[in-house]
Amino acid sequence: MAATRAQAATAPAEKLGAKTEAPLRTVRHVDLHRYVGDWRVIANIPYFGEKNCVDSIEGYRLRADGQIDNFFTYRKKSFSAPQKQMKALAWVVNKETNAEWKVRFFGLLTVDYLIIDLDPEYRWAVLGYPKRKYGWILAREKTLPEKTYQEILGRLAAQGYDPARFRKVPQLPGQIGDLH
Repeated sequence: MAATRAQAATAPAEKLGAKTEAPLRTVRHVDLHRYVGDWRVIANIPYFGEKNCVDSIEGYRLRADGQIDNFFTYRKKSFSAPQKQMKALAWVVNKETNAEWKVRFFGLLTVDYLIIDLDPEYRWAVLGYPKRKYGWILAREKTLPEKTYQEILGRLAAQGYDPARFRKVPQLPGQIGDLH
């Protein structure tokens, strides 16, 4: 029995039936000066702080030291709820592409931030998380054409995401339905 446990501990994951996924592919290059600014969260696989949010905005501001201030502005459950904001600090890890970042929340928690799809005109962007536990579809406007949204979901599926896990985030009062 001990030999079996030892073998299991050192066996490649695929031999044990675990699913291994290729690393997410980032975009070739991000022009940071075009990328910074405000983005509406059109859909996401939310983490605990994003659940039941509406009117969500991801904001990015370049700092003189090269780092990026990241602001998440949102309302909980209702457009009449007070606007709240969380602040984070981001920095580019891959200076060749500018598509791989780290983001530190509350001065303690650092996460990977990967720009995996980006409109050539910077009208929308898609952010990924290496293990595909989280993901975000962002747009400069409050709405995204449904055709564009479906095409993005198709590309997310090609990168190993389950598109059904993405939930639309209400950006207009008429979009509020069953918040998850």
